[in-house]
Amino acid sequence: MDRRWIAVFAVFGSVFAVWSLATFVVPQWEQAVVLQLGEPVKTVREPGLYFKLPFVQNVEYFDKRLLDYDAAPKELLTRDKQQLVVDNYTRWRIVDPLQFYQAVRNEAGAQSRLDDIVYSNLRENFGRQTLNEIVSGKRSTLMDEITAKSDESARQYGIEVVDVRIKRADLPEKNELNVFSRMRTERERLAKKFRAEGDEESRKIRSTSDKQVQILTAEAQREADVLRGKGDAEAVRIFADAYGRDEEFYAFTRTLEAYRTALPGSTTIVLSPDSPFFQLLKRGPEPPQQ
Repeated sequence: MDRRWIAVFAVFGSVFAVWSLATFVVPQWEQAVVLQLGEPVKTVREPGLYFKLPFVQNVEYFDKRLLDYDAAPKELLTRDKQQLVVDNYTRWRIVDPLQFYQAVRNEAGAQSRLDDIVYSNLRENFGRQTLNEIVSGKRSTLMDEITAKSDESARQYGIEVVDVRIKRADLPEKNELNVFSRMRTERERLAKKFRAEGDEESRKIRSTSDKQVQILTAEAQREADVLRGKGDAEAVRIFADAYGRDEEFYAFTRTLEAYRTALPGSTTIVLSPDSPFFQLLKRGPEPPQQ
């Protein structure tokens, strides 16, 4: 090959090498810190093409996106002395790359600091709450408070804590049986209380019902007696009025009624022929009227 072409290729190679060593590209999702002999000299937050001194300066890149840190489950103690195994995660981002680099260097160091910060806030806040408050609807407010405190502590490392959430909060296996036993005892106590209150209310209702039945029955009986007495009096008055119009007819019907009652079927009665009982039988038929 001609020596001139070799020289041209050498010049282009040198220019390309110098260009690649003197420039760097920051992507849209990253930010960078330029270091000169290990000391930060510039922070780059916007994406684009930038220059640096070859062999003297180097670049450290940091993610601008939202990052997740899934912490290992840890045991926490509540205000009512109940142990909980809490599995939580944290969403965070790097907001100051220079401060981040100087404080924790990389994401592994940041996660170690976050673990300490979040765990201490969880332990402090859970220690002021009961088990029922933690597992109830109050948990959301509690986690918002923990997020705010964790973010405040993490700012010194150039980190913004966006959210802290609990994936699971379980009782340790050794405590589950004791807790379930207490829960069962409490439920049985409430059940007995409710049954006793129900029985008492039932007795009250039954007593009131029996009283009302007796009152209604007595009033109905009294009304029936009054009506029956009025009916009997009216019947006596009607009979007396009817029989008083013809005394002979009244005596005649009463005698027939006495015969019907005293002489049923084949009954035999021995009486004197002069007995007043036979007065009606001794009468002969009256002659027909002319």
